[in-house]
Amino acid sequence: MTDLKLPADPRQRRTGAEGDGAGDGALTRRGISWKTPLLVAGLFFLVYLTLSARRHAVNLSTGYDLGIFTQIVQSYARFSPPYSALKGPDYNALGDHFHPILALLAPAYKVFPSSYTLLVCQAALTAFSVVPLMRWAEEVRGRRFALWAGLSYGASWGLAELVSFDFHEVAFAVPLLALSLCAAGRGRWGAAVAWAVPLVLVKEDLGLTVAAIGLYVAWKGPRVTGLLLAVLGAGATALEMLVILPEFNPVGQFAYWPPETPDEPGLLAQAAGAFWPPVKWLTVFMIAAPTGFLALRSPLLLIALPTLAWRFTSPNPFHWGTDFHYSAVIMPIAFAAAVHAVAKGGIDARRLLPACAVGALTTCVTFFTHPLHELVTPQLWRETSQVRAADDLLERIPDGATVAASNQLAAQLADRATVSEVCLFPRSFPPREPAEWLIYDNADRSDPDCATGTALERTGGVAGYRLVEHREGVSLLRRADR
Repeated sequence: MTDLKLPADPRQRRTGAEGDGAGDGALTRRGISWKTPLLVAGLFFLVYLTLSARRHAVNLSTGYDLGIFTQIVQSYARFSPPYSALKGPDYNALGDHFHPILALLAPAYKVFPSSYTLLVCQAALTAFSVVPLMRWAEEVRGRRFALWAGLSYGASWGLAELVSFDFHEVAFAVPLLALSLCAAGRGRWGAAVAWAVPLVLVKEDLGLTVAAIGLYVAWKGPRVTGLLLAVLGAGATALEMLVILPEFNPVGQFAYWPPETPDEPGLLAQAAGAFWPPVKWLTVFMIAAPTGFLALRSPLLLIALPTLAWRFTSPNPFHWGTDFHYSAVIMPIAFAAAVHAVAKGGIDARRLLPACAVGALTTCVTFFTHPLHELVTPQLWRETSQVRAADDLLERIPDGATVAASNQLAAQLADRATVSEVCLFPRSFPPREPAEWLIYDNADRSDPDCATGTALERTGGVAGYRLVEHREGVSLLRRADR
């Protein structure tokens, strides 16, 4: 990492007067501005797609959530409301989460009607977010710093969790946040606002993130513009959670309000609960560590507070830690904050080099603790006899059939059949008519409460169904009246 002083004139930085090379700074800068970031983004696109596609190929993807989102995008491609049979009969998914931006995937799905289409799009969206971060990092401190930022961000555990756990609408939020925050860090307030606004169409809680961006713009830039953006973001979240989602939800309310308890804790107890158990502090540490803790030196990191607030006050323990996709939207915030901390000055090479080393070491460690390491495990590349048996039995189900499937088989059928689940979660909205086909895998442990397989082994059958074939722990049944 070269010791680069930031010139007072920003035009001097763009000409490469103090770049990584002597005399050819302008050429180097022109090369890094697009070519290298796009190459790094392309590398991560292949990594992300390989991970998610191979997981799907060996039946590790799930009905919750790849199956659900496949059904949603399939509905948009048919010019119908976003129904998901996995959620319930004629269940409009806009009553679950507010994500109309998914309609943008409909044209691609129309041409390539497959769950793999969603995985390709998610990999592309997530990988592209590397580009604005690398371009800004290169402007700030040169090529090596840009490569560190791009590689550390692209391999970060939050993005790895997103691409490994099927598909989620927040894949759209990742590049939008990267573009908005890089613009805000540069003081390009119009672009920061323009890229932030579409976040209100990604998920209902992201309106609060938009409000946080608006407050930052009001603090550092044009006050009126920032305040208007903050009002838009907060108002969008309120409208979506209090009006739109209850309107489409079968029970007429937002589906994710905390359950009422007879002994409601006081406000002080609730506030204290936001800092306990210690896994929440571990999550905060894991957010800052991949940046070498540089993110802690920038006010841009405050934009992550709304996401952390709802997660840490949630009664759902899955929201507190580093698993699943919940931290994906924080990764571009953290790394944009790290670049911004360097852009502000005051960090010379003696401080920057150790920070980058800590970040790189953290990324290397999390490679083995989070899903990217699956790329080098035999499980991802070996089709076992159980997988082959499941695929053979799945092929016996005709297109367009109604099917009840266990969690890890539901996603395999969602793009060609009407799929509900056997026992994924307790069903609030059971199907109006039993499915014609039933297929499940006794080895599926993605839902620990699922007891259908053991019940079948204990009773010797499922009422109303006849066994077509049982092989390698996978059972295919069909309704007896068919």
